[in-house]
Amino acid sequence: MKRTLLTLSAVGLALYASLGAVLAHAQGATEYDQVEKGRYLATLGDCAACHTAPGGKPFAGGVAINTPFGKLVAPNITPDVDTGIGKWTFDDFQRVMSEGRGPGGYHLYGAMPYTAYTKVSEEDNRAIWTYLQTLDPVDHLVVANQLPFPFNQRFTLWGWNLINFDKGEFKPNPEKSAEWNRGAYLVEGLGHCGTCHTPKNLIGGDKSSQFLEGSVIDDWYAPNITADPHKGIGAWSEQDLVDYLSTGKNRFDIASGPMAEEVEHSSQYWNEDDLRAVAIYLKDGRNADAQAPTPLAAEDPRMVAGAEIYADRCAGCHTPNGAGVEGLFPRLADTALVNGDSAASLMRVVLAGSRAGATDAAPTAPSMPAFAWNLSDEEISNVLTFVRNTWGNAAAPVSPSDVAEMRETLESH
Repeated sequence: MKRTLLTLSAVGLALYASLGAVLAHAQGATEYDQVEKGRYLATLGDCAACHTAPGGKPFAGGVAINTPFGKLVAPNITPDVDTGIGKWTFDDFQRVMSEGRGPGGYHLYGAMPYTAYTKVSEEDNRAIWTYLQTLDPVDHLVVANQLPFPFNQRFTLWGWNLINFDKGEFKPNPEKSAEWNRGAYLVEGLGHCGTCHTPKNLIGGDKSSQFLEGSVIDDWYAPNITADPHKGIGAWSEQDLVDYLSTGKNRFDIASGPMAEEVEHSSQYWNEDDLRAVAIYLKDGRNADAQAPTPLAAEDPRMVAGAEIYADRCAGCHTPNGAGVEGLFPRLADTALVNGDSAASLMRVVLAGSRAGATDAAPTAPSMPAFAWNLSDEEISNVLTFVRNTWGNAAAPVSPSDVAEMRETLESH
């Protein structure tokens, strides 16, 4: 009898140990899944764009953000106790994301897009937080607020928030599909697309009535990405949008500048479902019936001069009819960026050149040569005016003074 009891006890201990191992394994798997979910969400939100400096350690901060009011520097968000967020709790992190308030209650500046992140669910924020705790702590002190007086006084932000900030998680639209709602959640929330693509008011807040209608950011034009068929992506198919976000290229355009960086570091890693959801949401956007303006007459002296320059300097790559070469040289005919309200990006790439982004799916990164050295301000303004009013395009002419201002800006950097 004693031997039987001992045997049963041994079996019971073995079963208990096995159950403990199973539970420990399950807990480990759950924690791993949470970390990987957070890693994906941090990539989706392109957190590294602001929090990882060129040549710096991941998420250790130091990226300068130029605003109309001065310079801000993205902080260290590694779990370093002294210079990072190692002393924060999840509640601190949640408050930053949902309210734009740091530990102790201080206000964050709108350069940290909490106006979009407020829509992110607490569940997703917890996953991001869990992932950030796994990063190597980096001892890197960053002075984030480098604005001049009076803009460096954070208490003034209560008024900014009153005008520009609507707190609250994303609420699904019951009249739309699950895919549409997922796309809206990503575009309006964690993807914070409006931070670049929405025009700003005089104090740097988004003009909500013009959501995604294009804006100039750091001397680049983030184009209109509404369903406007002339200035926006109305002519793009859902697959065109998926291709662009996953490879940086499609039959209409090739990503350059900040968008190329976003594709390289973020959207090329989004899963297919999320790419498709964003495409569905954007294609269902406003301005689907907007009318195109009337282009300048071909006899306009600026158009005549611009046509000659285009034939001599541009047609070899972009082709005589502006069709370009898909995946290599961007199309100029009847395209959203060319028709945009601002010609900032066009002036910038003609003056300084540009290199497209390289992705795993499309590793070749074609480049645009600079023409600042051998084209005058007037010549550049003429050729861009020609391009913006030919082959189905119609947009405001570019003036020599616009080009001169951009040239001066680029030379000062």
